[in-house]
Amino acid sequence: MTALLAIDLGTESARVAVYSAGGEALGLSQSGYPTSFPDPGRAEQDPEDWWRAVVTATRAALAEAGSPPVAGVAVATTASTVAVLDGAGRPLRPALLWMDSRASAESELTARSDHPVLRYAGGSDAVEWLVPKAMWLARHEPGVYRVARHITEAVDYLVWRLTGEWTGSRMNAVCKWNYDPRGAGLPDDLYAEFGVPDLRDKLPDRIVPVGDPVAPVRAAAREELGITGGAVVCAGGIDAHLSLLAVGGARPGRVSVVSGTSTAFVTEIDEPVFPPTVWGPYPDALNTGRWLVEGGQVTSGSVLTWAGEQLLGRPRAELPELIKEATALEPGAHGLTVLDYFMGNRTPLRDPRLRGAVLGLTLGSRPAEVYRAAVEGVAYGTRQVLESFVDGGILVDEVFVSGGIRHNPLWLRTTADVLGRPLRLVSEDNLTLRACAVTAAVGSGQAASLTEAAAGFAPRVQIVEPDPTHRDVLERGYADYRAATEATRAIAHRLSAPDRQPG
Repeated sequence: MTALLAIDLGTESARVAVYSAGGEALGLSQSGYPTSFPDPGRAEQDPEDWWRAVVTATRAALAEAGSPPVAGVAVATTASTVAVLDGAGRPLRPALLWMDSRASAESELTARSDHPVLRYAGGSDAVEWLVPKAMWLARHEPGVYRVARHITEAVDYLVWRLTGEWTGSRMNAVCKWNYDPRGAGLPDDLYAEFGVPDLRDKLPDRIVPVGDPVAPVRAAAREELGITGGAVVCAGGIDAHLSLLAVGGARPGRVSVVSGTSTAFVTEIDEPVFPPTVWGPYPDALNTGRWLVEGGQVTSGSVLTWAGEQLLGRPRAELPELIKEATALEPGAHGLTVLDYFMGNRTPLRDPRLRGAVLGLTLGSRPAEVYRAAVEGVAYGTRQVLESFVDGGILVDEVFVSGGIRHNPLWLRTTADVLGRPLRLVSEDNLTLRACAVTAAVGSGQAASLTEAAAGFAPRVQIVEPDPTHRDVLERGYADYRAATEATRAIAHRLSAPDRQPG
């Protein structure tokens, strides 16, 4: 029996799973790596740590599965985690993590361009994306930028480590590099306008659609990872965006909401719409001939971790008890409003300089109340994104929820109540791994198309219904959240002004 190997490089760890061709999980493992936060708004990792974690997790997952021969391999990673490498693929500096927001001035500069390809990005590039980060490097670390041979996404770095081939996922290229698959490809004129005319030379030349074969795993990597069999590496992409392949496939009105450290919202549409409050529509990013739409909260689960562990000082082992205490409280009874913009806002406000806040504190405020308010604030941020989809003419019919939210019952229940709509909770821990198995099945010839493979890997779901008795109080809370966002915007901008930041 041949197997499929799925690799998911997340914010905190590499997760690896081995699947049968029929979608049965045979082995699973993960291995972590550190993140450094050298200055406010900055987050970095070492690409060598990624590879060490992938090797450790892959060997363990294969061992658990009984070391079957591998037919196909696919990789997904966080988007816009950018490695800067020399000609031999060695890091020249730490990688800029997806949540790194140092390139806010560069992001604002992209909004001044009238280049037609920016229509696919809502008129500008987000602060997290590869292009603004490359612009920042060229401005602030010109020596590093000049000698860099490769500026690449984490997913493409791992594909190189596996195959020796420098290729780019078409999904990442379309969604994060302003690549136009229906026009000029990589936009040299736009890069020149942004002050990085040589960026194209640092990006992969070969752009590969999701699910297409790239190359077999090379001998050195096979030995490190313990892989046997044909092991063809197939093009993957962005972790959350690929999740549509693991909820039975993309179709109009089906939205995948992946809620973990951050929250990503993805859906596909048949005909493009161009609201300024979403990212996209991206042509051919996932399925050729269709348009991908993206929204996101930069911080969601990370806000709850911060509230529990940092602000309230509860060790991680004690968080379940804190969640239980907060669950016993009535919604909104705490008299607090929490804004979830700890690293800015991705959509719909497109404002990287917004900041988090806790409003309404008194000397009588209790830890459970603060935590409950933080949960509600994160849920309000989710509603704000989905409302922007609907307001922009994007159908929202079925909402599939996955990720870390499934382990926090208060967060899950509050999200359903705030949205006022049923949620389809995916029972599996990691949709990204299942989506990688789908792409590996297609690229290795185990399935004829992404649609066919996605149907075979459809997960079990549980329906989470909203509690209608909470509707009125949460409506008032959401109104306060929106009003507080506007009321604190100018102060947040002053506190996060570029002249307050080093570099």
